[in-house]
Amino acid sequence: MNTVLTQELERFNKLVSVVRSSLRDIKLALKGFILMSSQLEKAVRSLIDNKVPDMWMAKSYPSLKPLGSYIKNLKERLAFF
Repeated sequence: MNTVLTQELERFNKLVSVVRSSLRDIKLALKGFILMSSQLEKAVRSLIDNKVPDMWMAKSYPSLKPLGSYIKNLKERLAFF
């Protein structure tokens, strides 16, 4: 069980890192401090459309939920650990 828990925590740490860095980069790009890459632009479009960005799903657990439900579920999963 310890190995499985460690693997899950590593996956969640990677996911949280991607979410934080992408949101930080989007904020900086919208303020004009950095260039908006095509990957960031796709993420912004997904967020506007209430969808989970592909860059997050690449590191995430499988989910078909819309953005709001996904974030709520992610917070619950993180609180569990």
